[in-house]
Amino acid sequence: MTEFSWGSALNDDRESEVERKPQEAEEPEEPATVTLSANDFSALEERVLRTVEVVRRERQARAAAEARAARAEAQLHEQASLADQLEKELGVLRVERDHVRERVERLLAQLDALEL
Repeated sequence: MTEFSWGSALNDDRESEVERKPQEAEEPEEPATVTLSANDFSALEERVLRTVEVVRRERQARAAAEARAARAEAQLHEQASLADQLEKELGVLRVERDHVRERVERLLAQLDALEL
């Protein structure tokens, strides 16, 4: 019984070694040549043309988007400088308003002093 189990184990090992060894005796395969029929070639040509068209449209869309982004950025800088200018003007107007308020309060105080 042990002989049988050893014998089958050896046969299994030998078979697996044969399967694992690279096929050195075989001749190298020649590169496969691709044969296309006229319909296959036409279909391939159509796919390539559609791909080229998609890429062209995407490039145009990208250029247009970049141009819009550049215009928006220029407007942003312009508006930011305008906002800064308006903030300065608002500060000046607030100071002027406070100054006018003080003068009016002084005049009202003088009028109140005359009525006493």
